[in-house]
Amino acid sequence: MERIPILKLGDFLLVTIQVDMHDQLVMTLQDDLTERIVKTQALGVLMDISSLEIVDSFIGRMIGNIAAMARVLDAETVVVGMQPAVAITLVELGLSLPGVRTALNVDSGMKLLRTMLDQKEMANASSAR
Repeated sequence: MERIPILKLGDFLLVTIQVDMHDQLVMTLQDDLTERIVKTQALGVLMDISSLEIVDSFIGRMIGNIAAMARVLDAETVVVGMQPAVAITLVELGLSLPGVRTALNVDSGMKLLRTMLDQKEMANASSAR
């Protein structure tokens, strides 16, 4: 069975999608990623979709679902490398992907994740007082 690799980088997981997604592959990714978040106690997920040229409504919804599941597991998600055609398709399909933060590239995505985690830690520290 085909699988998308999930790499651990410090407190984050990096998912680089290098193949065209199909329904079963995105379902497998969802299961694999949620298991890895729990197993590694990852605080963030960086999903690089720069190789995706086309998405349909199911794949778009599943990206949103993956981010929502990660959030429930206390991990933030940033999607990077979205091609203009993919962004246009998502908007035309009416998929706003609530809760999914985006960045242009992996470097920007990592900085955004770190900023999000720093803000979360500051909020937790102030509420603990």
